[in-house]
Amino acid sequence: MLRPKRMSRVSVAGSKDVLEDAVEELHDLGLVHVTDYDGSWEGFENGEPLEGGEEVSGKLVQVRAVMNTLDVEDDDYDGEEGPGFRTREELYERLEKVRQTVNEVEDERNEVRERLREAREERRGLEPFVELGIDLELLYGYDEIDVHVGQGDADAVRDALEDAEGDEYEVFGDGGVVAVAARDVDVDDALVGVGFSALEVPDATGDPEELLAEVDERIEALEDELEGLDNRLEELRDEHANFLIAAEEELSIEAEKTEAPLMFATTTNSFYAEGWIPEDSYEEMESRLRSAIGESVDVQKLETVEYDEGHPEESSEAEDEDPPVIQDNPDVVDPFEVLVKTVNSPKYSELDPTFIILLTFPFAFGFMIGDIGYGLIYVAMGYGLYKAFDSDVMKSLGIIGAWCGGFTVLFGYLYGEMFGIHLDAIGPLSGLPLISFFEKGIHAPEVALTWFSASILFGILHLNIGYVFGFVNSLSHGLKDAILEDGSWILVLNGVFVWIFSLHAAQQKPSFLVGSEQVNGQTAVLIENEMFNLGFAGFSPEVGLAALSVAAVGAVMLVYEEGMVGAIEMPTEAFGHVLSYLRIMAVLLAKAGMAFVVNLLVFGVYEDSKGVHFALPGKGAPSTHSGEVLFEGLVWVGLDGSALVAVFALLGAVLLFVLGHILVLMLGITAAGIQMIRLEYVEFFGKFYQGGGDNFEPFGTKREYTNKGD
Repeated sequence: MLRPKRMSRVSVAGSKDVLEDAVEELHDLGLVHVTDYDGSWEGFENGEPLEGGEEVSGKLVQVRAVMNTLDVEDDDYDGEEGPGFRTREELYERLEKVRQTVNEVEDERNEVRERLREAREERRGLEPFVELGIDLELLYGYDEIDVHVGQGDADAVRDALEDAEGDEYEVFGDGGVVAVAARDVDVDDALVGVGFSALEVPDATGDPEELLAEVDERIEALEDELEGLDNRLEELRDEHANFLIAAEEELSIEAEKTEAPLMFATTTNSFYAEGWIPEDSYEEMESRLRSAIGESVDVQKLETVEYDEGHPEESSEAEDEDPPVIQDNPDVVDPFEVLVKTVNSPKYSELDPTFIILLTFPFAFGFMIGDIGYGLIYVAMGYGLYKAFDSDVMKSLGIIGAWCGGFTVLFGYLYGEMFGIHLDAIGPLSGLPLISFFEKGIHAPEVALTWFSASILFGILHLNIGYVFGFVNSLSHGLKDAILEDGSWILVLNGVFVWIFSLHAAQQKPSFLVGSEQVNGQTAVLIENEMFNLGFAGFSPEVGLAALSVAAVGAVMLVYEEGMVGAIEMPTEAFGHVLSYLRIMAVLLAKAGMAFVVNLLVFGVYEDSKGVHFALPGKGAPSTHSGEVLFEGLVWVGLDGSALVAVFALLGAVLLFVLGHILVLMLGITAAGIQMIRLEYVEFFGKFYQGGGDNFEPFGTKREYTNKGD
């Protein structure tokens, strides 16, 4: 679970006579990550595609082109009929018929589209002349008269022509379209600066309005024709979608097989291939190959790579190459791999942090939000995401969302809260055990200080796990390196914070951290608070001094290993990164405060000797209770006066309650989710995780729409 699957490097060699059989069996097996031959061996060359590969590749291009034309996606496969072919010949024959039919319809559609484009362009050219109202043949064809048509202001055009030399001109049109007929006048020069935009006169005769009507009829006919062709393509899509999807899968598999020898080393009469396979799958591979091919193929396990090896032993093909990685997590942990892979896949020699993310991410998220109502919605959102998408990534995110929602419900129950309202204020729920076992502390500073300490302790634990992971990873370089690189940080981190939580120099420390009333006048929150008593007043002064000594030893080791860089980073790494976990407390209080404000505006709030209370329906307005009214609440507005005001106030209250809590709900996702992601990626991963491992990509494609032999 914390390690990837153990990998073995294997080789397969044999006569070229059995090359195709070996490729077929390896593909069907789907267990070997084949590595490319780099061409470095004397006498060996990369292989050539198997016979028929060029034809298969060509057909694959054709089927994908047809699928693109018909907009066929894998989701269109309905499974009601078979793939539509039983042999390769049947596949090719039907593909050619479908391709020709689709291409004919597509060519006709393209032709209609072009004619439609030209007709619409013609219409745009005619529209201005309809406004002018002059037959088109009157606007061109003169020997001694220049006719100019354009868009502009008729009065401005006339004024410009009057200022020009010559007075033989006429201006037609009083709207936005103007025609100028002139002789012995340079119209172009005269109209410079008057906003006259010339129009090209269509090469046609007759009334522009009648011509426009004819064009509109032609456009309508072309649009109907285009719609018919679109419908025809849709019919072809429905008719052949299953076949095309199955054919694409079949041809993709065959293309993968025929091109496989390109990764092999070959001579005139033999082939040799290397790759990686999970160690526990080697015997299956060897048995399958020998059963299918016999003694004509040689299968060997070259080595099994240990996790603490930097890379495999030098070899012909895998020198300085880490094995590809298969993260080996149980089904319950597997969805959280997406959060690890967002950074990068772990290296083969690294510990996989996915399980730790499962333990910490939903827990901290639920702790920060802690509300039954929000949690149930998060669960529903996660389930919806899981059901709505086929993508493995989106399904994983849905499961993660459901996990976070579940912990939000759990902590909401412990906080005794639903949509920011304490359950003990809701009659039917007030008798549940453990309600308000915890408090959020927005009205009790001492409770908030408890969460301050809890956030710090969570951070110390989280970072220690990171450093321990880093220590284990560094063991591949030797015990000394592991102690100096990661052990030093463990000593500094824990030494500093054991001292902080000790009674040594207690008077100089915040009073809520350590001590009792006898030491500094205030009891530490971890020994006494409104929720629980851990009985911890602080480590003894002697333990604190010992912890400082341990931290000093770690600091010396750190400076010895990393020099001034280590000395500079020490305050941030050992102290600042722990304080970064205070964002957990901050989000908890901020979200609780936002929910409180929404409910305050809706229901109103009053304060008495027992605390602050919402004036929920059925318990009377805030003014009817003893104590100070902090806010009257929308639901109570107008109840003793205008009925219309009361109705509008109630509608406003409902709207505010819904929209307000939706806002808090969404901010909970962004605040709690993003802040915890940051703590995982920056503070936690930064202690040990490099990533950069190669994903295991076995040779072979899982069939979904075809059976072997189709």
